[in-house]
Amino acid sequence: QVQLVQSGGGLVQAGGSLRLSCVASGRTFNSYGMAWFRQAPGKERSFVAFINSNGAATWYADSVKGRGTISRDNAKSTVYLQMNSLKPEDTAVYYCHAERWPVENYWGQGTQVTVSS
Repeated sequence: QVQLVQSGGGLVQAGGSLRLSCVASGRTFNSYGMAWFRQAPGKERSFVAFINSNGAATWYADSVKGRGTISRDNAKSTVYLQMNSLKPEDTAVYYCHAERWPVENYWGQGTQVTVSS
């Protein structure tokens, strides 16, 4: 069992930046692929970014490519999402996600990000 505890987020003006953090419990963090998803009001949860277990590979949704950076510190069991040049359409609840083949997946509690225009 893995527990994910998120921090960061809040209210930021358009064009600003923020960093989300997600700390995982347990001793096997470095065996999990980690991702960020988000859910805007009235919309389905959508993929934002993914980083593989050793941090060597990352993937991004087109909507955040060039503005978002996912990273991880396996020594601290933490994954980060740095978002720059924020837009009002980035407003959403952001969720941290951990996955390990074949069927393990866990979600963080979610954190609100609101971007004002």
